[in-house]
Amino acid sequence: MSELNIVLVEPQIPQNTGNVARTCAATGARLHLVGPMGFKVDDAKLKRAGLDYWHLLDINYYVDLGDFFSKNTGEFYYFSTKAKNVYSEINYPDKAYLFFGKETAGLPEELLFDNPDRCVRLPMISEARSLNLSNTVAIGVYEVLRQWGYPELKNYGSLTKYEW
Repeated sequence: MSELNIVLVEPQIPQNTGNVARTCAATGARLHLVGPMGFKVDDAKLKRAGLDYWHLLDINYYVDLGDFFSKNTGEFYYFSTKAKNVYSEINYPDKAYLFFGKETAGLPEELLFDNPDRCVRLPMISEARSLNLSNTVAIGVYEVLRQWGYPELKNYGSLTKYEW
C-alpha cells in the first residue's frame, strides 16, 4: 500500500483546509495539520468544505513544525512560489511528504533555504502571486499519484442510466 502525506503548515482559512481534507480523503493521502492554525478544527466552515468525507480521513495534528519533525521522517518536498524546481520534474518516492505553507506567507523561508533541491513550484505567469492553497495541493497530490499509477484508486466510472 503506497503512502502519500500532505502537510499544511499554519493554515489560516478553514474552507481551504476542508477542501484539502476532502482531496486527501478521496485519494487516501494522510493529512498533517501543523499549528498554530487560524481556526479551530471544529469550525463549521472547515467541516462543510470537507462534506461527509471526514470518516475517510487519516489526520494528525501538531503544535508546530518542531513537533512535526520530532515525530516524522521521510522524503520532504516543499511547495513554494519561491522555488526553482518544477513540481512535475521530481520523482516522488513512496511515503513522500508534500509541504504547503499558510495562505498569506507560504512556508518559512528557512525551510526553503535549507532544502533547495526539495523545493518545488507550479509554473504560472509572473503577474500572478500564487494559486489557491487547496488547488495547489490537489495538483501536487495528483501528480504524485499519476507517477505511481494511481494505486488503489478507482480509475473508471459508470453512467447511471446508460451502458457504455
